[in-house]
Amino acid sequence: MSEAPVVEAQTSIDISEILLRIPHRYPFLLVDRAEDYRQGESIVGIKCVTINEPFFQGHFPEYAVMPGVLIVEAMAQTGAVLMSKSLNVDRAGKTILFTSLDNCRFRQPVRPGDVLRMNVRVVRARGGLFKFEGKALVGDKTAAEAEFAAMLVETP
Repeated sequence: MSEAPVVEAQTSIDISEILLRIPHRYPFLLVDRAEDYRQGESIVGIKCVTINEPFFQGHFPEYAVMPGVLIVEAMAQTGAVLMSKSLNVDRAGKTILFTSLDNCRFRQPVRPGDVLRMNVRVVRARGGLFKFEGKALVGDKTAAEAEFAAMLVETP
């Protein structure tokens, strides 16, 4: 008698699913794909940073550096993808909003050509409120780290 095949849970999320899960669009969508999704636990968001990003035109144009607040936003969007998929959120009438930011530190600049990896882990989840720890890395170097929270809210 043969055994049923073991089906592993999907751990990667492509751009098509990201567009279904969060409302952000160009030029403010800061997650290209995600890997290592673990329902209700963690995710790794990926942002391929290019010189074509609109913020580079005015943010240190002689030495292009990704604004730190956008690195934090990329971590928050990664957390929103994790929340949306974990809770199986129907975006009709609901959205996920960033609610707090604590212990944010910027460690090194992010430049064109870098691949930014946002490691986001759930610290606490209660209903539609999630608290996260996030670390944004370029290679093995930390670019930024923060604790943040988001909540699921009804929208008109």
